[in-house]
Amino acid sequence: MAWVTQTLSSSLGRKVIMSLTGLFLCSFLIVHMAGNLQLFKGDGGRAFNEYTYFMTHNPLIMTVSYLLYTSILVHALMAFILTRHNQASRPVKYAYSKPEANSPWSSRNMGILGTILLLFIIIHMRTFWYEMHFGAVPMAEYDGKQYKDLYAVVKVAFGELWYVTLYVICMVAIGFHLAHGFQSGFQTIGVRHKKYTPVIEFVGKVFFAVLIPAAFAAMPIYVYLQVHHII
Repeated sequence: MAWVTQTLSSSLGRKVIMSLTGLFLCSFLIVHMAGNLQLFKGDGGRAFNEYTYFMTHNPLIMTVSYLLYTSILVHALMAFILTRHNQASRPVKYAYSKPEANSPWSSRNMGILGTILLLFIIIHMRTFWYEMHFGAVPMAEYDGKQYKDLYAVVKVAFGELWYVTLYVICMVAIGFHLAHGFQSGFQTIGVRHKKYTPVIEFVGKVFFAVLIPAAFAAMPIYVYLQVHHII
């Protein structure tokens, strides 16, 4: 197991681990978004409740969920360690620098964006994951089968303007985070080629940085408008 210790103790090894966990989390975002799009069906929450039932009762999905939780923690830990290491290696700032000429804003503020997202994940999991597993969730019945009515929990949460606002702001943050993080993850693990890199950058900047955050942001707004009978 010496290679594990060697990997964790080297800057490059930590970057690779952070990249791999980050790319895995990107794949999770796609699945999570596809499932949450059931909120737009307008069927009283049936499709969404059936989706959440499947996600919490399928053995494979349940196993992958533990990998997801681990990836979030490891990704955050590696980011923190690398940030502290970089600060320690250069304790005195240059007298003058113009960082905007060398790198985009998102790449210079990955630590701030990551911190915002970590806090959001904690609040988000408390609101939904904790309630699903330990809260007093009402039941819904479809075709004689009982389901936890997670749609009701969603309506309560997204019926609050402050939570919708927080959610949308955090989706903007995740957009900036992924604008740099997605392509950076591939670059760190050595996937860089004149033929594929432009495609990776396009997918990162358009799909992950814009379309996915926009889809997620639209969900609480849509539910809020429905709850308050605006649409």
